[in-house]
Amino acid sequence: MALSRDAILGVNDLQVEKVFVPEWGDEVIIRGLTGEELDAYQGSRRQIRNAGTAQAEVVFIQDNARAGLLVKCIVDENGDRIFTDQDTGLLGMKNGRVLDRLYDVATRLSGMSDEEAEELEGNSEPPTASGGSTSSSPEMSSTALSPSYSDASAPES
Repeated sequence: MALSRDAILGVNDLQVEKVFVPEWGDEVIIRGLTGEELDAYQGSRRQIRNAGTAQAEVVFIQDNARAGLLVKCIVDENGDRIFTDQDTGLLGMKNGRVLDRLYDVATRLSGMSDEEAEELEGNSEPPTASGGSTSSSPEMSSTALSPSYSDASAPES
């Protein structure tokens, strides 16, 4: 029997993972983005240059990309965001190595492909307006996930 609308909408399918950060002396909780949040984040990181011309290309805005995702994904024990979008610059001033490790977890939990994450990180050539890309990237490692938390009270971006 197939799932009903109410059954699908009633499932809390957001994944969370606790990550120990030795540099900070404790762990943080990373929550994957909802589909709506993921689309908004990815859209905020893309810009079309030379739109309407044969030279049109999609450019990925890398400024604080890691911190921009992490302010949306770091939550407390109740699943509530602990940062607002306005905290992006402040979080971006933290250790880049730490942010990179946490970003990898956030992209995996949010369902971003390795290729998308690498493009946002600037590790591959951006796709053309037709959507092609030259990136080939290794699988991200996977770890066991903790139970999901509700994000009903997460601040809007």
